[in-house]
Amino acid sequence: MRIAVLKNESFERAAHIGEIALKKRIDFREADLSCGERFPGINDFDLLVIMGGPMNVYEEKRYPWLRPEKEFIVRTIRARKKMIGICLGAQLIACCLGAKVRRNREKEIGWFRVNLTKFGAKAQVLRGLPGSFYAFHWHGDTFSIPRGARRLAFSEACKNQAFVYGDRVLALQFHLETTPESTEELINNCRKDLTSGRYVMSAEKIRNTAVKARGANLIMERVLENLIGRVRG
Repeated sequence: MRIAVLKNESFERAAHIGEIALKKRIDFREADLSCGERFPGINDFDLLVIMGGPMNVYEEKRYPWLRPEKEFIVRTIRARKKMIGICLGAQLIACCLGAKVRRNREKEIGWFRVNLTKFGAKAQVLRGLPGSFYAFHWHGDTFSIPRGARRLAFSEACKNQAFVYGDRVLALQFHLETTPESTEELINNCRKDLTSGRYVMSAEKIRNTAVKARGANLIMERVLENLIGRVRG
């Protein structure tokens, strides 16, 4: 098993996904597109993980790697590779599949519950997950569900939290890979986002609820297992 990660911002790491790869001795490589690093070869990975970032999918002029990243995502889907998009990564997948990405009615930042849809509760990719669980959020945009995809989850603040396209492409608006360390990096680099809002936690409250990361990480492990199969380690 080989995992390739596309980073859209240096401080948005794969966090627990990288820890899993180290523990399981999975070939794991990251490409930081924001620093000009090159895309992996399409035949050099089995699973592509697309991380988040503070930019929006439609800011191609300001962030010039977004256009080739979208082209790479399309190539990866056509190559029938397995893929997970997280936050911005999920929005990029949605965009590549022809869905709209727009401002959500609320910002959602902090630890909030995600609930599975009826389809999500039966979907193979989410097999073994509880019907409701805490996940970490840091987003102001949302996506429509692409044609041919199925909605998997929702939250109180955001109707579309996840979808699956076929049995290989998974989009998660929320973060299950978050660790206390990666949360701190987001707080330090994106503090300006922590404005008042119904679904915006303060930096202090985010830190005080970081214990929820362990539960989210266990769910991330199950999702990976469902998608790529059990890996020895």
